[in-house]
Amino acid sequence: MVEAKNVLVIIIDQLRADCVEGALASHVDLPNIDALKKDAVTFASHFSVVNPCGPSRASILTGRYSMNHRSSRNGAPLASGISNIALEVRKKNYEPLLFGYTDTSFDPRDLHPNDPDLKTDENVLPGFREIVEMRWRSSFPWRADLLAKGYDISSPENIYVPIPDQPDRPPRPDDPAVYNTSDSGTAFLTDRFISEMSVRTDKSWFALLSYISPHPPLVAPAPYNNMYAKAEIPMPERMNSMADEMAVHPFLHHAAVRFSAKNMSPFCRDQIDPENDEDVNMLRSVYLGMVSEVDAHIGRVVEFLKESGQYDNTMIILQADHGEMLGDHHMWDKMHVFDPAFKVPLIIRDPDNSSAHGTIVSEFSESVDIAPTILDWIEQPVPTEMDGVSLKPLLEGKDPKDWRDFVHLELDFGDPLYPSIWQKQLGISLDEANLAILREQKFKLVHFNGGMDPLLYDMEADPFEMNNLAANPEFAPVLLRLTQKLLSHRMKHQDKTLGNIRITPDGAVGSLTR
Repeated sequence: MVEAKNVLVIIIDQLRADCVEGALASHVDLPNIDALKKDAVTFASHFSVVNPCGPSRASILTGRYSMNHRSSRNGAPLASGISNIALEVRKKNYEPLLFGYTDTSFDPRDLHPNDPDLKTDENVLPGFREIVEMRWRSSFPWRADLLAKGYDISSPENIYVPIPDQPDRPPRPDDPAVYNTSDSGTAFLTDRFISEMSVRTDKSWFALLSYISPHPPLVAPAPYNNMYAKAEIPMPERMNSMADEMAVHPFLHHAAVRFSAKNMSPFCRDQIDPENDEDVNMLRSVYLGMVSEVDAHIGRVVEFLKESGQYDNTMIILQADHGEMLGDHHMWDKMHVFDPAFKVPLIIRDPDNSSAHGTIVSEFSESVDIAPTILDWIEQPVPTEMDGVSLKPLLEGKDPKDWRDFVHLELDFGDPLYPSIWQKQLGISLDEANLAILREQKFKLVHFNGGMDPLLYDMEADPFEMNNLAANPEFAPVLLRLTQKLLSHRMKHQDKTLGNIRITPDGAVGSLTR
């Protein structure tokens, strides 16, 4: 094994798992991700433990469930004092480099009320050195690059408004972006990553490369804007009508209202009819085109590692922060309870275990496992406070005993400033606007706070979650068993940062690491 050990974490925003391994994979061209799969281990049952962007990244980077880090919604502060992967790898003499964003909100107890860092939820997670500022709302280096190339960026919105081929026609999502392919945000970030890393080959490094695409607004440069024929893309998995979906549960009723297809391309919303199948698949087509664009630049990153002689001493972790409904259940975005919102791709290339390359792991994995896996690989102790477990045994082709047989997922759907549609319409408090999911191979429980009825699905007989069994007396024992199992899991994983330490006359007994 070579002496240097590099770690590259790639996060793709809002990428569905089935684009990489599943139903949509045969309808989207991802040659570079497919090539990486053959040279790595693919985790086919990987889940983000929480949505949306900010909370999901907090869990990935801290290794903690949302119930423990409590940055449970976009804009919810991450408490100071919570460790994370960047702070931990520093203990091993790595300087964590950030290309992109972490969507971190700072603890207001540490800052003056007028501090500008309290005006944004797009701060940098403590421990990282931001090499390229590439945030969704404040991508200033990219905008400066576009300005220097002659693009009109007098308003940031201009970047995301597609350009129709006829000046008298309103723009549609499948019209091309204002920028050329070589000038897109994805291309810019990749250019900067390769440029910066080309002079950092003299010692081990740790880098997080975070792509915004295919996060909405759905807009893509040519040829990716209409790369896929709408008629050839399968329709979403859904009931006959949105009304049928909404009737299943009060949460779903309001989720369908809150997250419309129109929101996927807000600058073209008047040109989108959510009930029109052609418009639905137009949005799906643009989304897949954006995924293909990201794939092309991942290929550039991998080629750089190979050409610079670093490929065989670099752990590559390719994942998404969360999923996307993409019209399934007549719903869009990620604030939902169904698998497409939580199930995400995970591909890990461990250069030390080539014998396992090309394999697919069916065991459940969670996004909180990423940080412990990295620390295990670089031989740095894992903090007790992290809820995840190392995936290294699975990367080595082993069959660990007593591996988890379920995943634990969470979603907060309230807002402390502007009460959400659920708070207002269901009459629940902010503290009640949340849910927890226990998802086994066969059964899936969605437990709601606020006195709402649960949801229960048989995932083997009903993989698209169309038949709620919670009110069926035949499944009452299953409902009870899963509810008890969920409660026990949450009790087992309640914050234990100091819980396993005891102060004695001889001093503190116990350890902060495993």
